[in-house]
Amino acid sequence: RRGKIPSCRTLMSSLARAASSWRVQRWALIHSRQLSSTTGLKETLISLMPEKQAALKKMKTEHGNKIVDKVTIDQLIGGARSIKSMLWETSLLDPMEGIRFRGYTIPELQEKLPSATGGAEPLPESLLWLLLTGEVPTKAQVDSLTADLHSRSKLPDHVPAMIANFPKGMHPMTQFSSAILACQTDSVFAAEYAKGCHKSTYWEHTYEDILNLLARLPEIAALIYKCTYSDGKMPAADHSLDYAANFCKLLGYDAADFKELMRLYIVIHSDHEGGNASAHTCHLVGSTLSDPYLSLSASMNALAGPLHGLANQEVLGWLLGLQATLKEQGKPVSKESITEFAWETLNSGKVIPGYGHAVLRKTDPRYTCQQLFALKHLPDYELFKVVNTVYEVMPGVLTEHGKTKNPYPNVDSHSGVLLKYYGFDQYDYYTVLFGVGRAYGVLAQLFWDRALGLPLERPKSVTSAWLERFIEDHPDGLR
Repeated sequence: RRGKIPSCRTLMSSLARAASSWRVQRWALIHSRQLSSTTGLKETLISLMPEKQAALKKMKTEHGNKIVDKVTIDQLIGGARSIKSMLWETSLLDPMEGIRFRGYTIPELQEKLPSATGGAEPLPESLLWLLLTGEVPTKAQVDSLTADLHSRSKLPDHVPAMIANFPKGMHPMTQFSSAILACQTDSVFAAEYAKGCHKSTYWEHTYEDILNLLARLPEIAALIYKCTYSDGKMPAADHSLDYAANFCKLLGYDAADFKELMRLYIVIHSDHEGGNASAHTCHLVGSTLSDPYLSLSASMNALAGPLHGLANQEVLGWLLGLQATLKEQGKPVSKESITEFAWETLNSGKVIPGYGHAVLRKTDPRYTCQQLFALKHLPDYELFKVVNTVYEVMPGVLTEHGKTKNPYPNVDSHSGVLLKYYGFDQYDYYTVLFGVGRAYGVLAQLFWDRALGLPLERPKSVTSAWLERFIEDHPDGLR
């Protein structure tokens, strides 16, 4: 035909786009008719994407100029608290109700998601399915996903050697972030992007990276644990076990109730909507089209901060300090003695770790489910009794202190106590466990970032001089 002859690369790009579109439409046609209880995860996602893509496009076209929030100067300089400015599909946090994962509360997850044989806690694999698809999987689907993850779990050869040679004293979270980054040599997305893949295929390459990365996290985390705290020898994986149980085996823990704790721990730490630092970091870095390895490594660096994931080890340190002080003073654990210790902490200019939350205005449901786990498995544990007594008095102390909007416990207030009960005494490793769980939520959302074609994140910043001029020009603010 007449006109400029397209280049080979242009033709190949067009063909790839057409082929990808045809595959999506074909799968959508097949699976819109019937999705069986054994349909795989990737096939399920392929069936869901066209409708979700169309719905978002329609919403943006018809309602894109509608205002959903306003920003105050206090919010602008105060960490962007409560500003609605991000799309996050996998979870939603209500200040009074707490977290919902794809619309389900934690008790509903415990009721509806498949669990291990003889267990009661949901399998992390089942939560991953829910976070990605919005659907509760069957046990057969979860078993298939478990097998798929196990098949992807081998680390690149250079990573174990790198972990073994980290300097003594390097924090486990520094090791964790670095090891994730080192696995980036296997990124499918990075390799395909370098070949010039069409943007309509980004989701598929991201999907492969996400599953590969999640599959490798137990191996990475367990090897860090063994190299940091023992001789570096890790037990062989057992792929007949579920994800969390195999992780426990790699760590050297075989108790059935510890495996249940690990399942619960990964699930409740997985996601807490998109505004928290580790979730937002993964989303922000991923929006640049950095692959999942780069994005998750950055996310873990945010999680390592004392105001974020590092708080769980600080809570346990505070509780052990409380317990030791009372014993030295010959005082019993009571409401009165704990209240006195709490005021000493506050009056010294410190905070009570594990209490308060940027969004929540009630007891964190993630605290509550851990409390119920303790009542079932370790009701007579001395440190658990201390935690319960602290819970009885601390909201009143913090309310009287008057410097917190939420005087109730968060997830960090309980998790360390449960781990310590089972002999897991390496406190500075706790955040690595948090990171294994958090990866589930942030990577599930990263998949949808690519599937929905979400753009590069680029908010507008202003200077303090700009704010001063704004106040002069608009003494009553904008109306």
